[in-house]
Amino acid sequence: MMPENDNVSIPVPKPVPTPVPSTRQNLALLVAVLALLLAGWQWFETRQRLAESEQQVTRRLAEAAAASQEERGAQKLLREQIDALQGKLGAFEGKLDEYEGQSAALQSLYENVSRSREEAALLEVEQAITLAGQQLQLAGNVPVAILALQTADARLARLDHSRFLPLRKALAKDLERLNALPFVDVPGISLRLEQIIVSVDKLLLGSYGRPSEKAENGKTDAVLPWWQRTGSEIWQELKGLIRIQRFDRDEPPLLAPGQAFFLRENLKLRLLNARLALFSHDQATYRSELKAASDVLGSYFDTRDKGVQGAQATLKQLLATETNVVAPSLGESQAALRTLHNGKEKK
Repeated sequence: MMPENDNVSIPVPKPVPTPVPSTRQNLALLVAVLALLLAGWQWFETRQRLAESEQQVTRRLAEAAAASQEERGAQKLLREQIDALQGKLGAFEGKLDEYEGQSAALQSLYENVSRSREEAALLEVEQAITLAGQQLQLAGNVPVAILALQTADARLARLDHSRFLPLRKALAKDLERLNALPFVDVPGISLRLEQIIVSVDKLLLGSYGRPSEKAENGKTDAVLPWWQRTGSEIWQELKGLIRIQRFDRDEPPLLAPGQAFFLRENLKLRLLNARLALFSHDQATYRSELKAASDVLGSYFDTRDKGVQGAQATLKQLLATETNVVAPSLGESQAALRTLHNGKEKK
């Protein structure tokens, strides 16, 4: 709304006087210009530094990109190597499993072979002990029994197992008892009886003995005249028709010509019975048969014959030889073997 008094006067502004530049203002202006120049220089320098920094950053980024590229290549190569190693590891694990399976099969086979080896060894030991017992009880052959027990002990020694020690101790005790027995040369005695049996057919019978002819001191038939030689031959033929014999002992029983064969065979049977009794350890039969054979030699054979004398001397020595040796039993070894078998069956 316009004022009603139009006569009001409006004041007119006074003109501003123009300031005169002073020295202080000039100095301030100079400082401002210098500051502006300094700011421009700093801005320029800062820009250069930023450019350099940008270049460095760019270069480092490029280097980082190249390194990252190389790293990616290395990682790729590493992954490939890892994949190859994993494949090889899988193949190795497969081979390892196969090897473990083969090792288990071999171990089982070795255990079976070892068990079979021990069973075979125990079977051999049992057979050796049985053979030794049979030789002692049936034939009384101590050397063979000792050899069989030594073989069994050597077989156990090769196994080298502690559970066989009780059996080896029992074998050692039985061997000690057998070695302490007196030695009887049964084969030697049998051979001497065999020699007598072979020589029976060559022995001279007492009833068929002939007196030894004496050498005559006369002239030989070569220097005698023919009529003397003829007479001597006739005389020798006449002497052959009659035989006169002298016996310095009791007259031997007379034998028919066909009974000599049966006498010799009977003597052989006596000696064979003595030999069988020796093998069976029948001391009574052995001595009785030897005594009967000695009586037959003394009664029916010529005791002046060297063959008869040798046979009688041999029979006398055999009668004086002790052959009755009581062999011990192998109870400890057999008991230890049974214990070993029972322990094995329980397992």
